[in-house]
Amino acid sequence: VQLQASGGGLVQAGGSLRLSCAASRSTFSFKSMGWYRQAPGKQRELVAGIGSGGSTNYADSVKGRFTISRDNAENSVYLQMNSLKPEDTAVYYCNALRITGLGYEYTYWGQGTQVTVSS
Repeated sequence: VQLQASGGGLVQAGGSLRLSCAASRSTFSFKSMGWYRQAPGKQRELVAGIGSGGSTNYADSVKGRFTISRDNAENSVYLQMNSLKPEDTAVYYCNALRITGLGYEYTYWGQGTQVTVSS
């Protein structure tokens, strides 16, 4: 399984970006998908996740500003980021979790896309 992330870039504080992640297989097969980020010198952290049934969860720092969505017809997951702040600067990674019928778990990662927010 391959995850191809795109949409990062340089934006001024207060601006918006939309990240996209295209999967090489049907997203119906994933129990959950999400976006993580890692800033220099910091650990990777969950930004937003979305379950197969559409339930979502967000890091407190992005609630009300970011929106995660998935389009199973396009095998994609998206992250709409509004009101961006300099502290949102990081490499953003797409993530997917698949659980087989026997209960084995497989986690997949995209290659990362850089988001830089200037003040």
